[in-house]
Amino acid sequence: MKTLKGPALFLAQFVGDAAPFNTLGSIAKWAADLGYKGLQIPSWDERLIDLEKAATSKTYCDELKGTLADHGVVITELSTHLQGQLIAVHPAYDVMFDGFAPPQVHGNPKARQQWAVSQLLLAAKASQNLGLTSHATFSGALAWPYVYPWPQRPVGLIETAFEELGKRWMPILNAFDKANVDVCYEIHPGEDLHDGVTFEMFLAEVKGHTRANILYDPSHFVLQQLDYLGFIDVYADRIRMFHVKDAEFNASPRQGVYSGYQSWENRAGRFRSLGDGQVDFKSIFSKLAALNFDGWAVLEWECALKHPEDGAREGAQFIKDHIIRVTERAFDDFADARTDEAANRRILGISELKSVQ
Repeated sequence: MKTLKGPALFLAQFVGDAAPFNTLGSIAKWAADLGYKGLQIPSWDERLIDLEKAATSKTYCDELKGTLADHGVVITELSTHLQGQLIAVHPAYDVMFDGFAPPQVHGNPKARQQWAVSQLLLAAKASQNLGLTSHATFSGALAWPYVYPWPQRPVGLIETAFEELGKRWMPILNAFDKANVDVCYEIHPGEDLHDGVTFEMFLAEVKGHTRANILYDPSHFVLQQLDYLGFIDVYADRIRMFHVKDAEFNASPRQGVYSGYQSWENRAGRFRSLGDGQVDFKSIFSKLAALNFDGWAVLEWECALKHPEDGAREGAQFIKDHIIRVTERAFDDFADARTDEAANRRILGISELKSVQ
């Protein structure tokens, strides 16, 4: 068994233009003062990292690590959630997802997708230069508008979508393999990889690629009413990253999992700060410890009600309290009879018998 590393914090929901959230050094000090040991960095935010420079300069990467080390924290992973989303975009979402890309590719889906691919390739090299072994991202989606089978889907529509998704990701996965870094897809509604079955469909298209892995976030499974504990058992060998995020689902006579187009605070399923939702984190941390998960426990704060700084402060202690320092010996070692093979045979009543010729 292994002890999870942490607590760590995903910075995407905290970086901003006001101090201490506007530079890597100042936000690292703020997080360290709260008790965080690691930071997951959104690669699209130039206030925190120059992705192209990180991909081409180990000296720059050493400087980044040094900035964090000054405050007693490390980089856990880089994230390309926004760029990964743009690897595959259905035309229905073109206008909304243009905002994830630079202005020069707006209104040009082909150029936008090429830009996204280049970003993922940079992230592979940057991760390698930083000495990281895992990377967080989204898969993007071509089939998501057809998640509900009405009108009836044409035969082969979903298969074609996943075949194309696999083709787009295969060279990226190969680049990450060359960098010795796992690609961890956050299983998330809005992505074609939104549950176990869709992850398996994608895995088949990329020929079981060893770098195609999972960022496990139980909050998205609560909102889908999926067995998030059983998911760990089924996909243990593919789970490489862990977002510690809480959620709740409160079904009512008026709305269910689709939540009637309501705002986050009025949805039946909504994200909550750690400890305020329904996720059984004691069981999750126990399962991950037993399965030798040696990654980071990373807080991704998203809550419709609580202030983010309160969520970050409480979250650091919450994760610290849930990380299980695994035992190095069995609890009943004191009763070890110190027997050997001969004694074991005597205990079982197994006598030495001559073999029958």
